[in-house]
Amino acid sequence: MKKQFLECGKIVTTHGVKGEVKAEPWCDTPDFLLDFNTLYLDKGTLAINIERIRVHKNMVVLKIEGVDTVEQAVSLRNKVLFINRDDAVLEEGECFVQDLIGAVVIDIDTGRNYGKIYDVRPTGANDVYYLRDEQGKERLVPVIDQVVIEKDIDGGIVKIRPLEGLFDD
Repeated sequence: MKKQFLECGKIVTTHGVKGEVKAEPWCDTPDFLLDFNTLYLDKGTLAINIERIRVHKNMVVLKIEGVDTVEQAVSLRNKVLFINRDDAVLEEGECFVQDLIGAVVIDIDTGRNYGKIYDVRPTGANDVYYLRDEQGKERLVPVIDQVVIEKDIDGGIVKIRPLEGLFDD
């Protein structure tokens, strides 16, 4: 089941003396967060309005409405930020990594179950799905068009066509 509120970063420190905070983004790029006027704390239960937001050295600097002093900003340190998935705009074919975690990976030709995705990591050239089957065996799947054929996010299934030698046991 898809989560409505998704983790997107963590407030790590204050910035200046007028209540701004610096957050470490947990997104493909910090620019993703620039389009949000509202973020959330406490697993999505507390909405916070964003007065200003900018990227500074791969971090996001936020001015949160009602946070006007460094003392108020300090109280937010180590808080996890969330977005509401309904506020996010994704390109065609894109999905949130959190929606892939737990998806079953199946061979599109044979129906063989290779396990469930437990992590997705970028490599520079492409992402990699980390899988674990019921016996605990781990496998890596490159996220490239020749391998990942179909993603059914709602159904929790990713269909692949492994390259020759990818899963030689």
